[in-house]
Amino acid sequence: MDNRRKKKLTFFTIGLIFFLSGVEYAVILPTIWRYLQTLNAAPYFLGLVLSAFSFSGLLSGPLFGHWSDRTGTTKKILLFANLFEIVGNFMYFMEYSKWLLLSSRLVAGIGTGAGSSIFGFLTRITAAEDRATVFAAVMACRQLGLLIGPAFNIFLRLCDFHLGPFVVNKYTAPGLFMCLLWVLLQLAVVFMYWDLPHLERGRVQEGSTSRNREEDSDEAKPLMGSQEAVASNPTGNQSFAASSVMPNHISPPSSPLPSQALESSSPFNNFSISREFLREEVVVLLAAQFITLFNQTALETMVTPLTQKFFGYGELENSVMYSLCGVEVIAGFLFVRWLSCRASDRAVLAVGLTICNIAGVWCLIFLANPLGGFPWQLTEFIIGVFLQVLGLPFVAVAQVSLFSKVTAEKTQGFSQGVRRSVGGLATILGPLWAGGLTENMYIMLGVMAALLALLTKSQGHLTLGLVLDLLSSDEDPMVQALWCGVLWNGLHSLEGDEL
Repeated sequence: MDNRRKKKLTFFTIGLIFFLSGVEYAVILPTIWRYLQTLNAAPYFLGLVLSAFSFSGLLSGPLFGHWSDRTGTTKKILLFANLFEIVGNFMYFMEYSKWLLLSSRLVAGIGTGAGSSIFGFLTRITAAEDRATVFAAVMACRQLGLLIGPAFNIFLRLCDFHLGPFVVNKYTAPGLFMCLLWVLLQLAVVFMYWDLPHLERGRVQEGSTSRNREEDSDEAKPLMGSQEAVASNPTGNQSFAASSVMPNHISPPSSPLPSQALESSSPFNNFSISREFLREEVVVLLAAQFITLFNQTALETMVTPLTQKFFGYGELENSVMYSLCGVEVIAGFLFVRWLSCRASDRAVLAVGLTICNIAGVWCLIFLANPLGGFPWQLTEFIIGVFLQVLGLPFVAVAQVSLFSKVTAEKTQGFSQGVRRSVGGLATILGPLWAGGLTENMYIMLGVMAALLALLTKSQGHLTLGLVLDLLSSDEDPMVQALWCGVLWNGLHSLEGDEL
């Protein structure tokens, strides 16, 4: 089988993994509360069960990422992680006690940590200019699962029979259903997934051997666009980087070390967590991950009580609303996938943050205390939710792509695990924050809007700081002018041929 076909099948399998993760969330969430009630669980137990899934994923993500960085492979990791999904969902199906149900979500959550290995793998096999497009497609697969998932409950709710000693009903059927799907995925990984060669190694084999010593010394630097390179090394060798600017704003990757040297040395040699993550651009991107997911999960938590309070919505109306939001998110990811081929990641991030800030202000004004009669209140609610959902794909794709460029490529698995752990923490705290303040909407929405404003200011301050540092440097004026043009181009979404 040729490499091109292997790559297509591997990408298809990755999309299938994220699709099933979205289906699992959408299939289990609608019935888990009533399932707990049949087990005589207290109301607070719902929060524990939902948080348990995110908590175990938060811990397992960096571990799986570290494993993939050390071995350079992901197939074995995926096969191992899927076992947790299979076992966890089967435990969910057993209907023994509320504690077994809690344990089942803890076990299944461990399997989600493999996502960090996948993002690290995608970073190493894709060129920097294609990365945002690939990430957008992968994220859209999960949203597609979230959209289609509720449809499976149409037939799962009709289940009412025994399977040996186990009862299969509308509460336990989702666990058995997802267990079977993860078993099928295990087979797909075995037969349709390959550990593709890393991008640098492939280029070495094609004969790219003529590089000077200055390029060789840049091996440890990640693949990044020209403006991203300034972000991670504003005082570095800008004359060399500027001379290699391409029309799509991506500087070509530096020549890798020979494969034998790569295999004999650990990717974590001379690795420092503080040096890798306590940099301004990395902190801003991690903050973007936390704040967007915190606000998203808080919004998901508060929407149902709001629709019940002001509009009298039931399960059917809320299901329709979530489906429409799913359609909007998928359309947003597809648009971002198209836009990322024509604009820089920083420009996409700026657009997303602008939309999110507008949404935050709108919700603070109109959702905290809806104005007018029923038609006006419904219109205000629809606009607020539409704007909140609209900005998510822009921020999500841009911050993942930028994060892969400003962190070391050789430790991408671990770095992506840290990023996903930050997101997992946000998905735990977001519902707790919103759930405790449903009667104090001004405080809840005000803090959410303030966090977005702070993030936007940090992103703007970072870009402005880069320009000022560049102008105060000793570089040649022509080089300074070129780099300022690149930064300005990134901010205003100009295409590469306009540079």
